[in-house]
Amino acid sequence: MTIAGETYLLDEPFFVLATQNPIEQEGTYPLPEAQLDRFMLNLWLDYPSFAEEVQIVKSTTSKYDASVKHILSAHDIVEFQNLVRGVPVADNVIEYSVRLADSTRPSSSNAPVYIKNWIRWGAGPRASQYLVLGAKARAILRGRFTPDIDDVKAIAGPVLRHRLVTSFNAEAESVSAIQIVEKLVHDVKS
Repeated sequence: MTIAGETYLLDEPFFVLATQNPIEQEGTYPLPEAQLDRFMLNLWLDYPSFAEEVQIVKSTTSKYDASVKHILSAHDIVEFQNLVRGVPVADNVIEYSVRLADSTRPSSSNAPVYIKNWIRWGAGPRASQYLVLGAKARAILRGRFTPDIDDVKAIAGPVLRHRLVTSFNAEAESVSAIQIVEKLVHDVKS
């Protein structure tokens, strides 16, 4: 990692979590698409429920002292990462992942007409890789030994939405990247 011209080597499992608040965009520079592509997932967190917000306010406006417990070691995290990579995947699941990512590219012969109209730049090969890795992790978390196409479909939004650069036509028609991903998931054949 390089910060202010200085290079630092970080031990595995080093990863980056970044937050983005739409209100805080004023006066900031959005990351270029090539940098956004390096993030595996784009997760949306909505407002908390009323009860959750009450708990947040209680815990942050009192003398409450949260105790943080060590749950996993760096070694444990690396082992889980290796476990996910070791999960077998059927060819049809990999092919679906690649077909889905490829369908986001306006220049692809597999791209539907609406992609050519709504997308300026589609997802690259990292998207295909992350669709498969995300599907593997989801299968494990659900107690299954291998992912299926439904796992890919479930992870498609968080993997693809920040990789699509929409066109003026999409903006003019108020079509968002996530709406496009949802339409593709429905339209791309399994």
